[in-house]
Amino acid sequence: MLTYNFFIFLNGISDAARLFIISCGLTLIFGLMRIVNLAHGVLYLAGGYIGLSVMKYTGSYLLALAGGALAIAIVGFLIERGLLSWVRGQDLPETLVTLALIVIFQDTLLAIWGGYPEAIPKPALLDFSINILDLPYPAMRLFAILVAIFIGFGLWLFIEKTNIGAAIRAGVDDRETASALGINIRVIFTFVFCIGAFLAGFAGVIGATLTSLAPGLDSQALLFALVVIIIGGLGSLLGSAIGAVIVGLILNYGRSYVPEFAFLLTFLPMLLIIAFRPQGLLGKK
Repeated sequence: MLTYNFFIFLNGISDAARLFIISCGLTLIFGLMRIVNLAHGVLYLAGGYIGLSVMKYTGSYLLALAGGALAIAIVGFLIERGLLSWVRGQDLPETLVTLALIVIFQDTLLAIWGGYPEAIPKPALLDFSINILDLPYPAMRLFAILVAIFIGFGLWLFIEKTNIGAAIRAGVDDRETASALGINIRVIFTFVFCIGAFLAGFAGVIGATLTSLAPGLDSQALLFALVVIIIGGLGSLLGSAIGAVIVGLILNYGRSYVPEFAFLLTFLPMLLIIAFRPQGLLGKK
């Protein structure tokens, strides 16, 4: 029984890693920049599909990761410059624009890749199992955990310890003053949006390897990412990490012991946070 629970815990942490990578991008776009980007989930799905195609044509998992992430970063640039920059700071127009993008992307993905579930095959270097407590555990899931830790630490260094990160934080806190000091807020915000889109595409490739790709998974990815950042707090990377772990563990233990209540239990912490600490565990008022 102890071994069974430990493996549920590992699955929860590996799912949390995927959720954290998705949420990092949304934390930058929504939490830091206050851009209502409801298309984040469909960017995740598009990144997974692009990575799948790259994997089929090249056989390289690294190229699949790079192709899916970079393609979605370019799409993010076009969305931010071509659409969202015209409605910056207006919550309702931003919401409507990204809702329209969801419909457009969903139909486009369905037309190109079809409606059948697919998955990206594991790379040869990670297509093996590691014995933990005398039982095999997929190396791919452990790889996802390590990647999430690396991304989280790298983003923290970037935002907190670099001049560009300081400019981003200054632009978020007081855009007018930052602009008066010579910071090009327009370029900074476009750059951050592209990073968020890059992470969405990267997470799509990882998620397609751990689970699968299918129409409708974009809504699920967006929903869980929103739950994670609501629990952790807007703009907090550490909060997103904590929120992802909470959601990942509850979802896996719920599916194992009370599958009929798994989703209810997953959203319960979010409801409690909204009721008693609306800014999230580590968010600012």
